[in-house]
Amino acid sequence: MKTNTSELTAKQIDEYVRLRLAGRLPEAAIGKLTNHLKAVIDGRALLASRGQYIDWRELASESGLDYGLLTAARPHVKPLIDACARALVMREELEALPATAPFLPKPEQPRGKPGRRPKPIVERPTALSDSWDEPATFGEALRLHAARHGETVYHLYDAVARPGDRINRSTLISWARGAKQPGNLSSLDILHRVEERYGLPKGYFRDKVGNTGRASTGHSLEGVTPAERRRLAWHLPDDFNKRPKAEREEILDWVRTVIISGSTEYRRFQANAVKQRYSIRFRNIHASKRQIGVEGDANRVVDAPKSLNDEMSDLLKFKTATFAAFGLHRNGVWGDETAAQKTEHFGLWFGALAASGDGEIKGAGVPLASLTFAMMVFPKVWDWYLKWREERRGFLTSWEVDLLALAAAFTRSETGWLRQTPAMADKLQPIEGLIDEADIQTARQDWPAACDRMYLHARRRIKEVERVAKVHRDPFEPILPVLEAASPVGEYRKITEEILRRIPDERQHPRAAAESVRAFLMLRIGLHTGLRQKNLRELLLCPHGELPTPERKLEDMKRGELRWSARDNGWEVLIPAVAFKNANSSFFGSRPFRLILPNLGELYEKIGDYVRRLRQHLLGLAADPGTFFVKTVSSRSANAAYDQNTFYEAWRVAIQRYGIYNPYTGLGAIPGLLPHGPHNIRDVLATHVLKQTGSYEQASYAIQDTAEMVAQHYGRFLPQDKAEIAARVLNRVWEAA
Repeated sequence: MKTNTSELTAKQIDEYVRLRLAGRLPEAAIGKLTNHLKAVIDGRALLASRGQYIDWRELASESGLDYGLLTAARPHVKPLIDACARALVMREELEALPATAPFLPKPEQPRGKPGRRPKPIVERPTALSDSWDEPATFGEALRLHAARHGETVYHLYDAVARPGDRINRSTLISWARGAKQPGNLSSLDILHRVEERYGLPKGYFRDKVGNTGRASTGHSLEGVTPAERRRLAWHLPDDFNKRPKAEREEILDWVRTVIISGSTEYRRFQANAVKQRYSIRFRNIHASKRQIGVEGDANRVVDAPKSLNDEMSDLLKFKTATFAAFGLHRNGVWGDETAAQKTEHFGLWFGALAASGDGEIKGAGVPLASLTFAMMVFPKVWDWYLKWREERRGFLTSWEVDLLALAAAFTRSETGWLRQTPAMADKLQPIEGLIDEADIQTARQDWPAACDRMYLHARRRIKEVERVAKVHRDPFEPILPVLEAASPVGEYRKITEEILRRIPDERQHPRAAAESVRAFLMLRIGLHTGLRQKNLRELLLCPHGELPTPERKLEDMKRGELRWSARDNGWEVLIPAVAFKNANSSFFGSRPFRLILPNLGELYEKIGDYVRRLRQHLLGLAADPGTFFVKTVSSRSANAAYDQNTFYEAWRVAIQRYGIYNPYTGLGAIPGLLPHGPHNIRDVLATHVLKQTGSYEQASYAIQDTAEMVAQHYGRFLPQDKAEIAARVLNRVWEAA
């Protein structure tokens, strides 16, 4: 194959692949690579490069190949990639010549040592025209101002490039064509030199580039891990490296404290607490990612012994089955989310008991083989746990109240799970300081009496803890600037407007554009519906023109759906009542939740873009889970479905990037905002309605709940807000006069 021509054809690519790659790559991989390179030659795709080097990881991602498979065949693939690159460079040099500029031959360069780049031409050329019509795009602006000064882009590269710059001539030509845009700090430095050369205002080209949807690279960060570097880079100013060291440290401290972690007391406690792992993990049931090791080893995962794991399985069957097993009675049923939560709580309870007393956790040091749910019938065990929790946190919270309520429920007469399984007493073993042999014998002889003692003890302790319990965290603290505004929804809306303003060009950065639109739709649909995280992330998608899922099937799946309503000519959210956490609430009355989304603020336009094109950019080659919101699928993960943790993180990242005002970059919508998750949207909606109407009943309509729940858990309705509503009514008398 000829590789020295500017006209590389699809036929030549096929010929090379047949001769050199057959047998070295699977047929499917060869097909993907061939199709991608043909698209590059035709101008439908970009060649993955980093400066003058091939970006093999990006090439694998763009062509849909496995990175390891591609690198194994790299010696045989590289000549073909080099041929494509040479063909593109020669073609771009011709196409980048400005049509309005006279053809200028390449200026004669001074002779020097072979291979050494001539000294850059730094003199500012004379402008041929002092007026121009402002171009709309970056590429047009670069061509225009080069033409105004009688230069080609080829000559401009020789003038501004310096030894050591990791940028080649083809990159500048790609910028002029509009095929690529600068994104890293070295590229932005090149733009600054062009601005100085042509006498343009500082930041002229940077504004034309707009948002790339990527974090700038090249910041000077010492002692920072690659993962933290990626998180920090989003929030650092472009001139970070040029600022004094003290100012750089001040910026880093602010970003880490405010944007990355959130500067609330609870977040600081949580950050320290997760470093001390002490949970027991239950296998093959609702295991939590937060369940980790004990005995002072923060990196060790400790599995529950088989006997304890079997007990956990029996408990879940008892509380989640459609019917209780024959001969057993129960009060209430756990859904999947509740079961997963309780599994995590019990892992922490047993983990505290199993943790070594000599380590950071200062646990009880109970051997793993001695752990059993039967330990919960002994008041002394619970008192140890309450004291341990108080010393660890500094005070008691509603967490302890909930656990004591479980202990009371397990030992309650007739319906208690522990009370109805007396055989578990046979698993009890003496534990120094907590359970002695006499306690075990007493419990075995009269199990119901032991359960009665624990039930009464739990009820007394619940009342005592409730009197001294403090709020574990203030749920309103991260969004106080929003809740304190006269229009909380209007204030939160600023975040969605910031996203719209910064959406990258889809032609240049399709995946980044898709992620921005996804963040926009998360917040907008959350603002219009007030749904809980589970209902929002499990919302199915029925594209325009397809038959919607029958309501009966949605009830069986316990999921809602976003579908096009021909009757109302709009996007409709339909969720059966059984899909909600409070399905038996008076709000539903056994009827489904149905809402037509308003066609306001580009919502329908972005839904259409997302459904038709952008969502597929996120999915890549992964299987479609059928949900409206999907994760960005990378080479390390093939699952596109969100879970509780990943959806929370996606929302939190959107707030970090677009919601929190950054005084060092000038980006972000709301000063004083802190990172938070999707549940806070319900506080925003309830507070907004309360401030406008003063009605807890109407506020409950916004979040599919009851007035009592709004008063207890949602809505920051302060005395001054109530007085303001009354004043508006009373002041009308004076206005009328």
